Amino acid sequence: MRAWLYTRAGKNLATALTLSPSARRPPTPLPADRLLVRVTHTSLNPADYKLPELSHVVSVLATRSFTATPGMDYAGVVEEVGRNVNSSPSSHTTYKPGDAVFGHIGPTAFGTLGEYIQPPASATVPLLASVSPASASTLGTAAQTAYQALVPYVRPGAGDEVFINGGSGGVGTYAIQIAANVLGCVVTTSCSARNAELCASLGATTVLDYTTTNVSDALRARGRVFRLVVDLVGSSPPDLYKAADDYLVPDGTFVQVGAEPGIANICNTASRALLPGILGGGRRTWKFVQIAQRYEDCAELAKWMQEGKIRAVIDGDVFPFEDAPKAFEKLKTKRTRGNLVVKVSD
Repeated sequence: MRAWLYTRAGKNLATALTLSPSARRPPTPLPADRLLVRVTHTSLNPADYKLPELSHVVSVLATRSFTATPGMDYAGVVEEVGRNVNSSPSSHTTYKPGDAVFGHIGPTAFGTLGEYIQPPASATVPLLASVSPASASTLGTAAQTAYQALVPYVRPGAGDEVFINGGSGGVGTYAIQIAANVLGCVVTTSCSARNAELCASLGATTVLDYTTTNVSDALRARGRVFRLVVDLVGSSPPDLYKAADDYLVPDGTFVQVGAEPGIANICNTASRALLPGILGGGRRTWKFVQIAQRYEDCAELAKWMQEGKIRAVIDGDVFPFEDAPKAFEKLKTKRTRGNLVVKVSD
């Protein structure tokens, strides 16, 4: 099969990738609880390059292989069904060859920048009519992360005020839509001026230009009206969590999604988590969210997309498979609008 491979990513996975026309396929026989899926589209996310770039040892431990293919999100077509898949009591549905599906897999030697993967059936979701494979490929990480950062912490239909720090990226564009269009929240978000119109079109009521506005001061000026903060930046502004004492309601929640590597960012996250208010830390409830693959979440997201409540924001054209390294280079600029999608096969 064709696949993009790396052995040592170094500081730039894009330059370490090589395209193999005859890469080894996932092992046979197919595990009983898994599907063999031919990937048609994959959406790239920061985790796809951050993990390999941490170190070679981390990559080997995560993928259990010295050579691996990156990529965790996909849409594709079932080629083979494990013998226990359709008879398992935990099965959400039945599968057959030819079914269109999508989902998210964890780090593996056989990632979604290869033509074939073996996802567990329990985490593989049928692709609904009218939802394109390119759009579905963005749901596994970006939309699911937004879902898990929002749904447990607001009251649907109550008009809760939500602040989303970093609204124009992959997770942010979904977070605005889910909060405003599905959960009925009043959304404030931050982004640069060039992305303000996009964020407003997705449902944000107020858009703060972080390049010209002190975001923490602007939120403080509103008073204690926000029920939830979803921080998709993690390091800017550095006082965002401490300032939440003045703009989150007393029982509100500050949710941080992921964190950038580096000593300063690690220290900032640690202080948010560990420094008590009496010693100068924030007083509001702080949560750290990392994606947990859940069939039910992805199925609901697909339903919302089919109903037109949310849509995929894809930055530019879908990348051809041969240009996957260029997609990573663009992703690393941290200036993408929405998601980046690569077409893997027909």
